Amino acid sequence: MMHYFSKMHLRKLHLLNFKSWTEAEFDLGPKLNCFVGLNGSGKTNLLDAIHYLCLTKSYFGNRDQRNIRHGSDFFMIEAQVARKEEEEHLHLSLKKGAKKILKRNKKEYEKLSEHIGSFPAVVISPYDRDLIIDSSETRRRFLDNVISQGNAQYLFHLMRYQKALQQRNSLLKFFAANHTFDKEAIDLYDQQLVEHGAYIAEARNAFSRELNPRIQHYYEWLSEGKEQAILEYRSQFNENPLDALRERHEKDRVLQHSSWGVHRDDLRFLMNERLVREYASQGQQKSFLIALKLAQYEFIRDHQQIEPVLLLDDIFDKLDEQRVARLVSLVHDANFGQIFITDTHEDRTGPLLKQIDPEAKIINVSTLNNGG
Repeated sequence: MMHYFSKMHLRKLHLLNFKSWTEAEFDLGPKLNCFVGLNGSGKTNLLDAIHYLCLTKSYFGNRDQRNIRHGSDFFMIEAQVARKEEEEHLHLSLKKGAKKILKRNKKEYEKLSEHIGSFPAVVISPYDRDLIIDSSETRRRFLDNVISQGNAQYLFHLMRYQKALQQRNSLLKFFAANHTFDKEAIDLYDQQLVEHGAYIAEARNAFSRELNPRIQHYYEWLSEGKEQAILEYRSQFNENPLDALRERHEKDRVLQHSSWGVHRDDLRFLMNERLVREYASQGQQKSFLIALKLAQYEFIRDHQQIEPVLLLDDIFDKLDEQRVARLVSLVHDANFGQIFITDTHEDRTGPLLKQIDPEAKIINVSTLNNGG
């Protein structure tokens, strides 16, 4: 059954003092775009600029101030976007020592969180391997970023939970410093953690259930492998969460932080019931991560009813040409929207993309004066 999803694509992108770029402007194609150039020429920074406009922050976790070009006092990113058959204008800027400002059609957002979900984006990058090898915090951030793009209620509960957690931890530190303990005071925050945590845990659980058949589908397509690739959500949240928190009062008092709750959840990536981190080859890990991100793309698209922008960074990293061709052919079909790709070799990527899409736009950034 064919579903109709609203279209969205960037038509123009303009940067000023963003990372390595002094100033640059790009006319973009509605489907397939490729930035080619030597390492250090600023290709990945262009994808990050698009991510910034879509999700109000860097994909690579950099503090905002660090993205101001060295020697400059501010950065600015703006784009003309065709969205749901309307023209929209996005303008994001940051001055040193000031707060980030995002305007949509010249109107400034009061809260940046109001923008999340309106212009969805999905990134596939070599840095995604951090999802496999890093701590649970990295995987929780992935969960939160994906679910928030399609669920404003989730973002609301997540922000309230984080605030309550911060206040509970501050109270525990206060108790330790003053050799005191107030059960009623801590209980107020316990109830808030339970109220917001229940929503978060259920949404994360539903997300992982929904993603699994999609991950398996894409993994088989990409790798032609027969392994069972699944994502498993692990949470402490149970039927009696308030009791669980109260039982840990003494422990938390000693630790001076909250040792139980959805802020300690994790995802496990499994292949044939064994951890991807320990069992899978680098090629299998890469295929698993791409399958995960394509499943993420579907999840956001289906829940938002709009096609996200797909950003494929350093496309040949740990993939041979045949597999890259499979991946690009896969995402070039009607189920996917605008795509941005980066690669170091135009003579490799150009012919491959043009064969798939004669209208593909190839932009060589090495020839541009970007200060990088």
